[in-house]
Amino acid sequence: MPLAPDCDTAALAKRIRLHVVRMTNRGKSSHVGSALSIADIVAALYGAVLDIDPANPLKPDRDRFLLSKGHAGAAVYAALAETGFFDTGLLVQHYQNGSIFSVHVSHKGVPGVELSTGALGHGLNVATGMALAARRGGERWRAFALLSDGECDEGSTWEAALFAAHHRLDNLVAVVDYNKLQSLGPVEETLALEPFADKWRAFGWSVEEVDGHSHAQLLAAFGRLPFTAGRPSVVIAHTIKGKGVSFMENQVAWHYRTPLGADFDAAIAELEAADA
Repeated sequence: MPLAPDCDTAALAKRIRLHVVRMTNRGKSSHVGSALSIADIVAALYGAVLDIDPANPLKPDRDRFLLSKGHAGAAVYAALAETGFFDTGLLVQHYQNGSIFSVHVSHKGVPGVELSTGALGHGLNVATGMALAARRGGERWRAFALLSDGECDEGSTWEAALFAAHHRLDNLVAVVDYNKLQSLGPVEETLALEPFADKWRAFGWSVEEVDGHSHAQLLAAFGRLPFTAGRPSVVIAHTIKGKGVSFMENQVAWHYRTPLGADFDAAIAELEAADA
């Protein structure tokens, strides 16, 4: 069963965002905009959807979650800490010399992380292999992969999509953080994805589009998995990069910029004042 079907996932997302800004400030790291973008998705998954156990992170029948957009790892570390996989106090070590909490999420020494990621275009491939192994082994657990929209520029993503549909992997779930910005500019100007949902349907997937910051919509969609028996499912989550900090929202500069000084103080003040 999920950790807490009655979890207040919106409140969890608020705590994740506060951790993310503090972690990136303390370590002088980047990708704060990307991590804020996925905070609601990650909170919904870890708070109420994934069948995982912080007391037994390697239990054989757990759901597997892979952060394909591994550069947003701060959000996953924060979610794991907040849901009991390790003490939240350890997050102060993020991006410090010798720390297990690297910017790109790492499984080495971090309970609850399945795979070190960050080389974009790999997460869905590995999750597809996991789902196939579960199916062939007669197991009931599911594999989830959270992708960036930018990595959907890559052929490896679509190769995995073809493979998953061919093998009828309805125990596989992709979630796309569709914030419309990638590292240096808008997705539309880099390599246009639209008609995005139709592409997934053409590759044999069942698709639902949601507001990626609406916990009601996210939880309703995840509650309907699989969307179609015999087909893998993809949730296209329309999001805002930097969500929760007004001056970071939809600003490509915050893909790499670090919140320091007055920017840091303003971001924390805004997040603390926001409703959960």
